[in-house]
Amino acid sequence: MPRLVKVAGLVGLVAVAATGCSADEVLRFGWPQGVTPQAESMRQLWTWSVIAALAVGVLVWGLMFWTVAFHRKKGEELPRQFQYNVPLEVIYTAVPFVMVVVLFYFTATTQNYVMAKSENPDEKVNVVSFQWNWEFNYPDHRTPDGQPVRTVGSSSEIPLLVLPTGSSIQYNLSSTDVIHSFFVPEFHFKRDTFPHPDKNNQDAVFENTIEREGSFVGRCAELCGTYHSMMNFEVRALSPDKFDQYMQLRTQNNPATGQYYTASEALTQMNCGELCTPRAVTSVPFDTDRTSGEPSTIGGRQAGN
Repeated sequence: MPRLVKVAGLVGLVAVAATGCSADEVLRFGWPQGVTPQAESMRQLWTWSVIAALAVGVLVWGLMFWTVAFHRKKGEELPRQFQYNVPLEVIYTAVPFVMVVVLFYFTATTQNYVMAKSENPDEKVNVVSFQWNWEFNYPDHRTPDGQPVRTVGSSSEIPLLVLPTGSSIQYNLSSTDVIHSFFVPEFHFKRDTFPHPDKNNQDAVFENTIEREGSFVGRCAELCGTYHSMMNFEVRALSPDKFDQYMQLRTQNNPATGQYYTASEALTQMNCGELCTPRAVTSVPFDTDRTSGEPSTIGGRQAGN
């Protein structure tokens, strides 16, 4: 038996090493590195759920092996009978019940934490999906003519969702046509976007707080038509100072164009290194014409990006 355990352990180590995964990746069970407290909460729930499942599995498999190996039928001898053993049956019933209750408790508390919404978040962003791109507008940041700052993706440019770190951000999701899904792997979170969420009584709002700067790919995670696979966007997380500078530029006229600064123009003007790259760095656009769908008319002027 000890030799068998050693061999099994060696095989497991070789299998892990062959995947090329780091120790941190193994402990995260393949989950990407989260960038929000909500993401870490979900990862911990998943990790401990898997550990609990493996522990129960090892116990059950061990009991099965022990039964098969040491309690085989010996000739015509009647094996020991366990029916009508009340204490044993109570244990068989109580233990799974307690396990389900514990798992339900931690799942419910994690879900409540992830879905919690504050009355006055630091930032709000309206996320509008359409076949096959995204529009992001910021109702709390307006141009001199009273219109919210907006970014709309195009066939030639991935839309950038620029957000501040260390601030509570509220996302209000909707769609102008079919069902899409807002998904950022580093958020460990996905939420479908529906047409007319208010009329359909759908909870289309969630919040999180991004803890570090960076660029994170976002995708549509709901099959929505011909170019679903190319319906990407990018979250660009900036420090509060950089975000304030970005928003200040977005509400000003660009002397070179006579129009308000677009997302790419504002980032270029900021000149703050890789974080201010004017184009998406996590995904590439596709070159084709849209066949249906239009960005929302929230904010009036149809911006190019």
